Amino acid sequence: MNELERELVYPFGDTLPDTGRTVELVPGVRWVRMSLPFALDHINLWLLRDEIGGRAGWTIVDCGITNDATQAAWEQVFANELDGLPVLRVVVTHMHPDHIGLAHWLTERWSTAEHECRLWISATDFNIATLASKSTTGFGGPNTAAFMASHGLTDPQSLEKIKARTGYYPSMVPRVPTRFRRLFDGSVLRIGGHEWTCHVGYGHAPEHMSLHSATRGVLISGDMVLPRISTNVSVIDVEPEADPLSLYLQSIDRMRTLPADTLVLPSHGKPFRGLHRRIEQLKQHHDERFTEVLQACESGPKDAAEIMKVLFKRPLDLHQTTFAMGESLAHLNALWLAGRLQRRHDVDGIVRFFLP
Repeated sequence: MNELERELVYPFGDTLPDTGRTVELVPGVRWVRMSLPFALDHINLWLLRDEIGGRAGWTIVDCGITNDATQAAWEQVFANELDGLPVLRVVVTHMHPDHIGLAHWLTERWSTAEHECRLWISATDFNIATLASKSTTGFGGPNTAAFMASHGLTDPQSLEKIKARTGYYPSMVPRVPTRFRRLFDGSVLRIGGHEWTCHVGYGHAPEHMSLHSATRGVLISGDMVLPRISTNVSVIDVEPEADPLSLYLQSIDRMRTLPADTLVLPSHGKPFRGLHRRIEQLKQHHDERFTEVLQACESGPKDAAEIMKVLFKRPLDLHQTTFAMGESLAHLNALWLAGRLQRRHDVDGIVRFFLP
């Protein structure tokens, strides 16, 4: 546990759900944990006791990626943990593969002639997931490689691997359900006799929805607030002048309106209390990174690949490098759009940022 984590409270200690099992956190709220084939090796998913149209069952929040291991783990959950009741709907916080990957399978698996198990998600994330499952947009391929090269990632081997990664998103999200229920900021879902209010978050995903229940004192934060790591906030090739980091910081700042003692259920890491303190930590983290970027630019113009080495001092594999490049550019764009840096396109085709 690092020093920042010691400022948070983990009410369930080191408890983790075993594969195919759940841990009940409060009555009717169960924690599921699935493995991921990345350095970030797990995702937390949630089961909420529910009733729709007089039919008792469960709501699933987030899905895991599409692969045999995740499907098998879900089948164990269905056999062991549902008390003989069906899944009634699937809520997805956002369109990233570990969250929406198995939505198509889960909704089909639990739909019957009497009840269609529906996907609930924001329209923006639904549409972008649908697009990305059929293309390489923002996740690999020639356009992404060219974008990375224009920001200083010039290693030919890395660029070739990025260019060849044309099936990254579809490999984990081969399909998206063709129909959905739309979630808006402020939407209220009645789940198991309790109201869960949607809180929109920008920056990490196009239109991320966290869910808060005032009566349960619980926030399903998705990826917006994580206890151990900072949320990835990236600029990608389809929106090169975006400012996702400012949007992200504004989004988590709005979560200060929630009670300080809220039990936070994050997508990665362990459930914790200390929401307001964690928001402060995340804001301080990015303030420190802004300072590092500005200090690096004091010695002359810098591209995103150079800034990546300032912000990420540990060795990175290619998967981590693409995220680190996106996050480095998010810091640069935020400072540029705030007028604290300027930028130029140099004759070598690389975009560089410099002090005014």
